[in-house]
Amino acid sequence: MMGKFFRKSADGSKPKTMEQTLIYKEKEEFKDAHWVLKNASAKQFYEFSFDMEEFPNIKIQKIGNLEETGLSFENGKISGTPVTNNMYHLDVRFYHIQDQNQLETKKIQLFVNADPKDLWKNIPGDKNAAFYKLEEDSFKGSFSDKKIVVASKRGRSHAHEGKFREDDFAVNNLPEDWNIVSVSDGAGSAIAAREGSRLATRTVNEFFNSQEVLSRIEDNISMLYNRQSSEEEKLEAQQKIINVLSESVVHVYHALEKIAAENELSVNDLHATLIFTLVKKFSFGYVILSFGVGDCPINLINTDFSEVKLLNQMDVGEFGGGTRFITMKEIFNEKIASRFRITCVEDFSYLVLMTDGIYDPKFTTESKLENTESWKTFFEDLAGNNDDRTKADFINDEKIDEELLIWSDFWSRGNHDDRTLAIIY
Repeated sequence: MMGKFFRKSADGSKPKTMEQTLIYKEKEEFKDAHWVLKNASAKQFYEFSFDMEEFPNIKIQKIGNLEETGLSFENGKISGTPVTNNMYHLDVRFYHIQDQNQLETKKIQLFVNADPKDLWKNIPGDKNAAFYKLEEDSFKGSFSDKKIVVASKRGRSHAHEGKFREDDFAVNNLPEDWNIVSVSDGAGSAIAAREGSRLATRTVNEFFNSQEVLSRIEDNISMLYNRQSSEEEKLEAQQKIINVLSESVVHVYHALEKIAAENELSVNDLHATLIFTLVKKFSFGYVILSFGVGDCPINLINTDFSEVKLLNQMDVGEFGGGTRFITMKEIFNEKIASRFRITCVEDFSYLVLMTDGIYDPKFTTESKLENTESWKTFFEDLAGNNDDRTKADFINDEKIDEELLIWSDFWSRGNHDDRTLAIIY
C-alpha cells in the first residue's frame, strides 16, 4: 500500500499545507521581483511609491537602514530630503497578510547623487585686494508708500575661483518723497568691474539726491500731466525730463573716468551695465522714470497681474559679451533719449529689476519678459515652487531679505553668474 506524499518545510520537519505552500510561493516571488528605485539627489526632496499591485497579499512593515539616508517610510512611500550622496543598501521588512507574525527581508538599493552645488568651491575673496567687496548683500525697507527688498549674491563661477561679486545695487530715499533703486552688473572680463558697478549705482543715486535736480524734474512732470497743457508743452516737458536724466548718466560716466585715472586704469577696466528707476507717487498716480544700458531688465506688473511692461531698452547680443556698458562712450553719441522711459500708472503690484544672473535661468529669452505666464511662474518659484523649496514671503516679510538671498542660491545648470534681484511691492 502506497503511503501519502507530504512536502516538507525548509527545516525538514512538519509537512506544509497547500495554504502554507501558496504563502511561501508569494513571499518568494516578492523577494525575487526586481525593484529599481529611482535615483535621489542630495539636498533635494525625494519621493518614491512602491507599486504593490502584483502583490496584494504582501505588506511592507518598515524599511531598515533608511534612517541614515535622511528619508522616511510611510503609507507605502519613501520621502524626504537625503543628506549626502552614497549607495544605500536597504532592507524591506515585509509579511504576508495570512502570516503576519513572520517578517521576511527583501534587499534593495538606493543611489543618492551628489548635490551639484557641493562640487563647486566657495573660496573667499582676498580682503586685502583693491576694491574688496562682500560676497553677498541685501536690503529691505520702504519705497514711496510701498516696500522694497534687494538681494545680491556672488555667483558660483566667481566663488569657485575666489573672485569677487561683480554685481551691485543702491537704494535711497530722496528729498520730496522721491525714491531710487539702481542695479549694475560688472563685466567679468574687466579687472575692476566690481568697482565699476559699485560706483555706477552710488553715483547715479547721489546725483538725484538734490533738491534742485528733483525740482527741475517735478516742474516738468506737473506740465506733462496737466490736462490743460498743449501737446507742444507736453513734448517740451518730456524732453526736459529726459535731459535731466541724461545728465545723470553722463555724470556717472565722468565719475568712472575719474576713478579710472586715479587708479591708473582704463575706463574699460570698470565696464558695468546700469539700470535704475526713480519713483514718486503723485495725486494722479506713480511716476516711474527708468533707464537702462546693458542686458538687465526693469519690469512693471499691474495690480491684477494681467499686464507686464518692460521699462528699458535691452542690449542683448546674439553671442556672449554682446551687451553694452555705461563705460562705453559711444552710447552717449547714439540716441540716448531712447534709453529713458517716463511711465505713469495709477498703481502696480510689483516693480522688478534684475541682473542677467536671474534673467538668464528664469526667463531665458527677452520675449518672455513681457509674458504674464512667465512672470506668474517666476513668482510661484519665489513662493516656494522649486526644487529647493526655498521661498521669499512677501506677506509675512519680516525676514524677506534673508529669504531672498537663500532663494538666490538656486541651482540652474550652466547658469552660475552673480545674481541681483530688486523687487518693489
